[in-house]
Formats: sequence, C-alpha cells, structure tokens
Amino acid sequence: MPIEVIHTMLRVLDEERSLAFYTALGFEERGRKRVGGDTATIIFMGLPGDGDRLELTLNDGRTEPYDLGTAYGHIALTVADMDEELARLAEHGIRPEKEPYEAYPGGSRICFVRDPDGYRIELIERRG
Repeated sequence: MPIEVIHTMLRVLDEERSLAFYTALGFEERGRKRVGGDTATIIFMGLPGDGDRLELTLNDGRTEPYDLGTAYGHIALTVADMDEELARLAEHGIRPEKEPYEAYPGGSRICFVRDPDGYRIELIERRG
C-alpha cells in the first residue's frame, strides 16, 4: 500500500511565467534535474515547511499548449485569510475566476485561480 502522496507534476510551456505564478502562490524552487535522456527539465517546488510537492516539467522545444483534458481537476491550497491572499495575488496580476464563495452554508470559503498554462488552483480558507 502507498504511504503518502509525494508530488503532483504539471507540464508547463514558459518557465519564467510559471515560476512567477507559483512563487506568487508561496512556492519556493527547491531544485532542478534534467531527465528523459536530457530532453526535459524538472523544477521541484514546495511550500515553506513542507516537502517538494510540485514538479513543473518543461519539455525541450515544446511550444504548443498541452491539452489539459477533461480528467484534470485542480490542485488545492489552504490560505489563512482569503481576502488578504487575493489582495496579495492581485499585486502579481493573479485574479480569481470569480469571487470567493462558501462550498456549502457555513463551510469553507473557496475560489479558483489559473496558472499561465490554464491549470486550476483552488484556494481554501477553512473556518473554525
């Protein structure tokens, strides 16, 4: 049986835009590695105090957007204060798809943002 989820991998096209987006969300670059017979670069990222949970993969020479498919949902991140976080992200040009809302009455406030490649990121402000 598996013990833990160790990371999520996303294929990205533009290293600078992707690093700027995920850095604005609070991720830190932790390392890089060349893979695939030296045809791709993997950038490992993590949140402070947590492991390298995000793997951004850049395939050499790829310029066409990836088909995100209909199976991909989102990555979820918790935030302490939704309004404060959205104000901070706005300084980096990152806007929510729509205003934060409660998933159900009295539940967590949530909203979604999209990274430069169109991947959805859910921000969750837990209550109580």
